Amino acid sequence: MTETPQIHVSTKLVEGLGEATPEQIAQLAARTAGRIWFTTPLTGEGEAPKPDQIWTLRGSYPHNGKTATGTAHVYLGKGNRRLQRPLILADGFNYGPSDLPGLWKHFDKAEGGRFLTALREAGTDVILLGFDERHTYIQANAGVAAACIERATAERVAIDPLTVGGVSMGGMITRYALARMEDEGIDHHTAVYFSWDTPHQGAWIPLILQQMAHFFEDFVPEQPGVPKQAELLRSPAAQQLLWAWVENSKYEGPVGTASPLRTEFLADLRARGNYPKRPLKLGVANGNGGGVGLELTPGEIAFDWKKDQLRTATATARIQPDRGEKQPIGGMNIAFTVRRSSTTAVPALDGAPGGTLASFGLVAEALGADVDDRFDFTCFVPSISAVGLAFDPERWERDPFTDLSAIGPEEIELDDFCCDEGNSPHSEPRPVLTKWLVDRLTR
Repeated sequence: MTETPQIHVSTKLVEGLGEATPEQIAQLAARTAGRIWFTTPLTGEGEAPKPDQIWTLRGSYPHNGKTATGTAHVYLGKGNRRLQRPLILADGFNYGPSDLPGLWKHFDKAEGGRFLTALREAGTDVILLGFDERHTYIQANAGVAAACIERATAERVAIDPLTVGGVSMGGMITRYALARMEDEGIDHHTAVYFSWDTPHQGAWIPLILQQMAHFFEDFVPEQPGVPKQAELLRSPAAQQLLWAWVENSKYEGPVGTASPLRTEFLADLRARGNYPKRPLKLGVANGNGGGVGLELTPGEIAFDWKKDQLRTATATARIQPDRGEKQPIGGMNIAFTVRRSSTTAVPALDGAPGGTLASFGLVAEALGADVDDRFDFTCFVPSISAVGLAFDPERWERDPFTDLSAIGPEEIELDDFCCDEGNSPHSEPRPVLTKWLVDRLTR
């Protein structure tokens, strides 16, 4: 029987470390307050074009009593005076409201192949779909996606079917929306579904860094209306997406699909058919497809931070070890409290092939720690997840270093996919991915 992935935590009081002064706590707070860890701002130059239409959307159905809302920016394709060949691109995982002009600039970078301009030049109408709360339940934002699909269907003047998908979690939102519409007998008029580095089987944020987010925010005074640094990790979206999750810095026990929200979401998705059946399903992954990961050695120290010579505040983070029993992943302390963590049966996902996130780099920057450049980025969406390799998303027993070029199509839940040549930042437009997807979406 496969051992259950779990985390172990030891906490003790140690004399002689010194007591953190109010001034030192204030310095720590100044570094970390008002910064939500693991959020990734969009990048891009210039200005986004003015949309031809702006839609204000309300979810077609609630989830857990919440009806989500959102906005869509509509950009008509070349030669189109009205909506004719709609393509919906849903925004992804982050905290707070979507930045649709930022989403345009991100996906229309010249070095990335100008994905959105290429679509419009081919006569495709691009609809960027944003959400007022990206961090809420996937099912709630799927209601907004369903409303967008229904409006696009109603307003198109031709009989061309829709193309519907999204980046990152946006691919999960639209996947669920289309599957639910089919399950309820609603015609979504969609011929192609696509996803861009979507965590179909789950995503990964290093467990030691999740713990640090919770640990250090406890020492930051609350400010009304200002979210704390672990707010994204606590969000419904994070709990539903992350394969391994801890609820606080003291948590001990199973980490694989540890949140009930993930268990419930996966059950809901299965009940809806798992994937929409009617559309052709395409996907691109920012990760390498040949099983080649990052140059990170499991168990090595990524950073070892000390606030001062008295060691009143410290943080040590290791690259996730490869399974094993009670393998050290790091620790932290403030004043007399020392906390150390280890894991059992957790795979070495930090260095797995996949779309990357500057996890260690972002945390080190927030703390003021020195970190070597090669530790900045770790895997966020493993390639095996982004291409929909068939395995149990609750147990994750498949090798994350699987060579996808040697896998038969019967083992992939998408109909076709393309991986990047290396392991690039999560959701980053890359020429090879842009060209592959544009060729298939504009046929």
